[in-house]
Amino acid sequence: MYLKYFYDNELAQASYMVACQKTGEAVVIDPSRHVNPYLQIAEEQGFTITGALETHIHADFVSGAVELSGRTGAVIYHSAEGEENGGYAFDSSLNTKGVRDKDRIHVGNVWMDVLHTPGHTPEHVSYLLTDGSHPEKPIGAFTGDFVFVGDVGRPDLLEKSVGVKDSADVGARQMFASIQSFKQFEDYLQIWPGHGAGSSCGKALGAVPTSTVGYEKMFNPAFQPEQEQEFVDFLLDGQPEPPAYFANMKEINKYGAAYLSEVHPPVLLSIDAKEVQKLAENENNMVVDTRNPAAYARGHIPGTVNISYPEAFTEWMGWLTDYESDIYLIGAEADHEAMRDALYGIGMDRIAGFIPAGVVERAGRLRTYENITPTEMKEEKEKGNIRVLDVRFQDERERERIPGAEHIMLGHLPAGTDEDLPPKDKPVAVHCGSGKRSAIAASILLNKGYDVKNMMGGMMRWKNENLETE
Repeated sequence: MYLKYFYDNELAQASYMVACQKTGEAVVIDPSRHVNPYLQIAEEQGFTITGALETHIHADFVSGAVELSGRTGAVIYHSAEGEENGGYAFDSSLNTKGVRDKDRIHVGNVWMDVLHTPGHTPEHVSYLLTDGSHPEKPIGAFTGDFVFVGDVGRPDLLEKSVGVKDSADVGARQMFASIQSFKQFEDYLQIWPGHGAGSSCGKALGAVPTSTVGYEKMFNPAFQPEQEQEFVDFLLDGQPEPPAYFANMKEINKYGAAYLSEVHPPVLLSIDAKEVQKLAENENNMVVDTRNPAAYARGHIPGTVNISYPEAFTEWMGWLTDYESDIYLIGAEADHEAMRDALYGIGMDRIAGFIPAGVVERAGRLRTYENITPTEMKEEKEKGNIRVLDVRFQDERERERIPGAEHIMLGHLPAGTDEDLPPKDKPVAVHCGSGKRSAIAASILLNKGYDVKNMMGGMMRWKNENLETE
């Protein structure tokens, strides 16, 4: 038997290849949209990819099942459970096969038994792997977004992202039942999850890539409650707000994404700063300056939004970008391909063009904003010279906040109306946890006509300077 682990750092997403070395058959579990790594390994090992196995309708990345099937002829195995709650709706032209609890998928002399493990989503399934040379004992389970290292999948995405009323409570109770059943497996059984630390599909995912049933029974907080209501209360408490793009992913993956060969490729634009500003002023476009926040603060083209690459680039593009907009990216040419692939990974296929960072650097008069220290912000606030705007998530603010700070979460700023946003009667100082999100917020507020200052270092620096919180 052959087992290979793949990991997408941008999306904290894991996928796996399982193959029978005797027959040369291989399948990929939860493939990424970028399928070349699977094809490369298959060619190197002499495998034929015969299947793409889906654990559930993903909310955080575009599944590569359709792409892989189109490139190889592989069968797309998907859950046929939970259809009454809205399951897959693949086009009849695709090579698909619905599977249910206790079905078996053979890969040469290796096989996977389907386990219906609802909770994260109603249709969610896991795959229990057995090597035919030891048929009496399974090796491990591909758990998708059911069990992670140190966490379990959040059950609230259908309600928060898609608007399915009361589904969070139902999902939490399904998750409790799934965990109680999963606990019955022997402690040695390996767990191969669909995500690692940094994913928004749980609230406390560990950074270790794999685990075992026994280890999770001992140390996973979600495995400890013995009563259903205690578990439900624990699981639903403190779940972060899901990124806005999750709703788009659910819709895309329900039907299957377009083949990448059909996506119009972005072009490298040779234009000046004035032309960039015209693009940015068009309401059908979004022009993103991916340079670091310090460079953006020193000088940038009006109308652009500063989402720096690579840190948290994909997540905040997903939060802040309208999927119907044409996207233009300002950045280093060496990063263009990686940025494109990251956005294709969340279904942002309307990347119209790349603009070299030198366009900004060569421009004449540029817009700027000021970075200030927490102490400077406190002094200006006490004088009544500025407003303070907290752009962190609600759960962060509830734990600790700067006295008198107003609040609107960064992801809601672009659509914010005059009623939602602070008055423009004085400058606004924005802050977050570390200063990264507030830099994005500063660029958005500048485009809305605010006089903006960014508090450097965020709440971490505010606390390090021993300033008051509540």
